Amino acid sequence: MKKNIIKILKILKLFFIKYYHIILVSLPFIAMDLVIRIYSNNISFYPTFSLVSNLFSICWISFFVITTLLLNYKIGKFFFLSVTIIFLIALTSNLFYYSMTSSFFDFNLIESANEASPYILDSLKNANIWIYISILLIIGFIIIGFISIPKKNKTNGLLIGITFLLFVLIHNSIPLLLGQEDKVLNWSTWRNPKNIYLAFNDNNKSIKITGFFEYTYRNFYITYIKTESEITESELEFLNSSFILKENKNKYTGIYKNKNLILLQLEGIDNWLITKEDTPTLYNMKNNAFNFNNHYSFYNGGGSTFNSEFAVNIGYITPFSFTRNAYSFNKNYFPFSLPVLFKNIGYSTNAFHMNSGEYYSRTLNYKNWGYDNYYGLIDQFNYNDQTYKLDRELILNEEYSNLMFSENNFLNYIITYSTHMPFNNTNKNSVCKLLYNLDNTSEEETIDEELQEEVILTEEECARRQAKETDYMVELLLNKLEEKGLLNNTIIAVFTDHYLYTLEDKTILDKYKETSNNLINKTPFFIWSNSQKKVNINTVTSQLNILPTILNLFGIQYNSNNYIGEDALNSKYNNIAIFSDYSWYDGNVYVKDGIVTNNKKIKNDLLEEKNYYVNYITRKNDLTLKYNYFK
Repeated sequence: MKKNIIKILKILKLFFIKYYHIILVSLPFIAMDLVIRIYSNNISFYPTFSLVSNLFSICWISFFVITTLLLNYKIGKFFFLSVTIIFLIALTSNLFYYSMTSSFFDFNLIESANEASPYILDSLKNANIWIYISILLIIGFIIIGFISIPKKNKTNGLLIGITFLLFVLIHNSIPLLLGQEDKVLNWSTWRNPKNIYLAFNDNNKSIKITGFFEYTYRNFYITYIKTESEITESELEFLNSSFILKENKNKYTGIYKNKNLILLQLEGIDNWLITKEDTPTLYNMKNNAFNFNNHYSFYNGGGSTFNSEFAVNIGYITPFSFTRNAYSFNKNYFPFSLPVLFKNIGYSTNAFHMNSGEYYSRTLNYKNWGYDNYYGLIDQFNYNDQTYKLDRELILNEEYSNLMFSENNFLNYIITYSTHMPFNNTNKNSVCKLLYNLDNTSEEETIDEELQEEVILTEEECARRQAKETDYMVELLLNKLEEKGLLNNTIIAVFTDHYLYTLEDKTILDKYKETSNNLINKTPFFIWSNSQKKVNINTVTSQLNILPTILNLFGIQYNSNNYIGEDALNSKYNNIAIFSDYSWYDGNVYVKDGIVTNNKKIKNDLLEEKNYYVNYITRKNDLTLKYNYFK
C-alpha cells in the first residue's frame, strides 16, 4: 500500500513538473469560479456543483488556458492578463453587490451607477473581510499564472482555430442538458432551468445553473447584444384578451371627487419607524385614515425607489422575465397613467424630490408619464452645504414649496430622502451626521468639532432620528396646506418605497419584522384626509394597488384591466401581493416555488388557481412593457 502511494506521488510530481504551467495558468480561473460557488451555496436552487455548471466552467477555463498557451509569448501574456482582469472586475462586482443585496450583479445596473456612487465607499468599508481575502488570493494566482506562461515564439493559428470551433460546439451543446423549455402558459415556468437560462432574468438562479464565466458572458449578451424579438401571434392574442373593458365601482367610488391629491412616497420609513415618539405626525395621520394593514413594497435590487414610482404612476412593475430597469421605459406609451388621467380632468401635475432629474432619468420619465414638471431641489437651487438632504427643505425653501400649489386642482408626487443610508453619524456625508450637528449646535455659538466629544450613534438610533426628520417635513407640509386654506380639500396618500434593507445591521430588522421570506417587504400605506376616521383595510396590497384605488376614490372612470393591480377597496379584489421571485402572499398562505411555506392551509384547487393567476399577471406585465402594447 505504501509503495503504491509513493508511486502515485511520483507520477503526480512528474506530471506537475511537465505541465505545471497549465495548472498555474488555470489556477486564477478555477479560484474565481470556486469563490462564486461558495458565495452562492446558500441559494436553495439547483446543486452548487451541478453537471451543467461544471461543464460550462470547464469549457470556458479550457478555452482561456489553451488559447493563452497556443499564442505567441507576448500576445499570450496580454490575452491572459486582459481576460483575468475583466473577470476579476466582474467577480468583485458580484461579491460586493451580493453581500449588500443578496442578489448577484447585473450589467443592467450600470445605468444606475451614478445613483449608487455616493455610497460605494461605505459599502466597501463594511463588506465581509472574506471578500477582500478572496480577491487578494486571486490577484496572487493571476500573478503566478502570468509568470508561469512559457516562452513561445510562434502562434499556432491552426490549433487555436480548432480550439475555438470545439469551444463553440461544446458550449452550444451544454444547454441541451437542461431539458425542455416551457413554451406555453405555465405558472411554474419561472423555475424551469431551461427557461431561466434562456430568459436569464433571475440572477441568483442563473448563476447556480451556469457557473461564473457563463453567467458573466450570458448576462452581458442578454443585456447588450441580444436583439429584441417581434411579438408572436399567440402573445398578441393573449394581450388583446387581457384588456377587455372592466369597470370598477363600489361604495367608495368618488368620495374624494374634485379634491387635491398629494402622493407622498417615503424613503425607507419602515413600519417600526412610525411611532408616537419618533414620528408623531405620521402616527396621527395613520390613525385617521384608510389604513392598509397588509401592504407590501415590491423590492428589486435594480432601483427599488424608482420601482415604486413606476408602479404607482403606471400600474406596472419592473419586468420579471427579462432584464430591463423600470426607468428604461421612457419611450413607451402610457395613456392610462395616473397623471394623464388627472390631467384629463383639469388637474396640474408635478413631481418634487431633492435629487436631480438626471437620476433614473426622472425628468424624461415623469414627462413621459404625463407630469407637467419634475422639480429636483438641487436642480432649482444652489446649496453651499448639504442641507438639501434634509426633507424639511422641501417645504422650508418657500420658493420651491410654493411650486406645489396652484389655483387649479393639483396632483403632486412628493418623494422624501432623509431616511437614506448610511445610518451613522461618523460619515461626514450622512444625513445622520448632518442632523447630529444640528442637534448639538446652537444658533448662538458654534462648537469646535475637534474639541466636542462626539457621541457615536447606533444604526437604529440614526434611522429613528432620520425618520423624525421626514416626519418634521410632513408636519411642515400640513401647516403649509392649512396656511393656504387647502388642508380640508387635500387628500394625502402616504406609502413607503421599500423596507429598510439598507441597514448594515440586519439584526435590527429581526426585532421588528418577519425576515425569513419576502414578507419582510411589509411597509406602511394609508390614505389620509383631514376629516377621515380610521378605517382598517386588511386585504393584502402592494404598490400596484395604489393607482386603481386612487382612481376609484376620486371617481375617475377607467378600465381596471388596464393595470396589473386592482382597487383594494373593491370587495371582489383578488387579494394577493406578488414578489420579484414569483412568490406570493394572500393574507393566509405564503407560497414560494408553488409550495406553501408558512404552515397555513389552502385547498389544492385554490392554490392552483392562484399560482396560475400569478403567472397570468406577471406575463401580462412583461409583455405589455416589452412590446409597448399601448402604443
